[in-house]
Amino acid sequence: MLYPISIIYGIITFLRNKFYDWSIFKSTEFDLPVIVVGNLNVGGVGKTPHIEYLIRLLNNYKLATLSRGYKRKTSGFILANNNSDASTIGDEPKQIQNKFPDITVTVDEKRVNGIEQIKSLVPETQIILLDDAYQHRAVKPGINILITDYSKLYINDTVLPSGRLREWSIGSNRADIIIVSKSPSVLSPIDIRRIKTDLNPKPYQEIFFSYTKYGKLSSFKDTCKNLTFPPADINSVLLITGIAKPDAFYYYIKDNYQNIEHLAFGDHYLFQKEDIETIKTSYKNLYGNNKVIITTEKDIMRLSLPEIYNELKELPIFYIPIEICFHGNDKEEFDNKILKYVTANSRN
Repeated sequence: MLYPISIIYGIITFLRNKFYDWSIFKSTEFDLPVIVVGNLNVGGVGKTPHIEYLIRLLNNYKLATLSRGYKRKTSGFILANNNSDASTIGDEPKQIQNKFPDITVTVDEKRVNGIEQIKSLVPETQIILLDDAYQHRAVKPGINILITDYSKLYINDTVLPSGRLREWSIGSNRADIIIVSKSPSVLSPIDIRRIKTDLNPKPYQEIFFSYTKYGKLSSFKDTCKNLTFPPADINSVLLITGIAKPDAFYYYIKDNYQNIEHLAFGDHYLFQKEDIETIKTSYKNLYGNNKVIITTEKDIMRLSLPEIYNELKELPIFYIPIEICFHGNDKEEFDNKILKYVTANSRN
């Protein structure tokens, strides 16, 4: 029943893209490397962890990240500082700021203005990474990285609202690099060939396969200061997620701990007072004594807001960071492609 609406929406996005292709709408090109990371699907492909991978790869350069700052309570351009939190810049930019304090983190709905502000305020910037900007055609990037979920390739989907695509899959033609994310940690050559055949890349496009590596259990601030047992003895977990696709994280926790209760909230969910009471009650009712709360690194950014943290600081809360890894030779080939572009286009 929603498909006719999808047709209308798809026509609108198609024409918008054509207006950029025909130069009816203006795309601005900048005199420094600009790398876009984005997707065709709505949420949940792992864009921010891939931005973090690029930050680590390019750590010898003066970097800036620019994103919209989804669900922040502010608007316009903001240069993150020590007083910034998830409410002012968004949970993902705050996560990046916490992990990489030496880079410039900014948010702006209008990416052209954001880049101009970065160049003006931080003129030593050598590279700008645009998070979730594949559809922001007003900026002409040097490299366009398109990410698609291994379990939900964009070729198997349709546009909103009957599907999850922001535009028709033909939009993948703008990508220089396509990354198939969230693939199994062990991936057979047969599966790789099958997916490459299905995606049918253009001659100028390269496909890489990435997977998620889970880090060590980490305590949230000082919430675990009164813990009377070592983390190795955990037998019950209250899992809290506010991400688009929590299934993989849930099954990872389930594989490592005996008793799990899962409180699932929407992506970028802003916790309310009634949610805190639900969390407290659910934790209290967990089986056994050796029990903790585990959440994602992104959710921690929103749980860190003072009005939320003050209500939860007596509970033992942990989070598990994640990193992106590439299969086989993909890491070397991907790294070389990015570094070659940056070396050729960066300012001294």
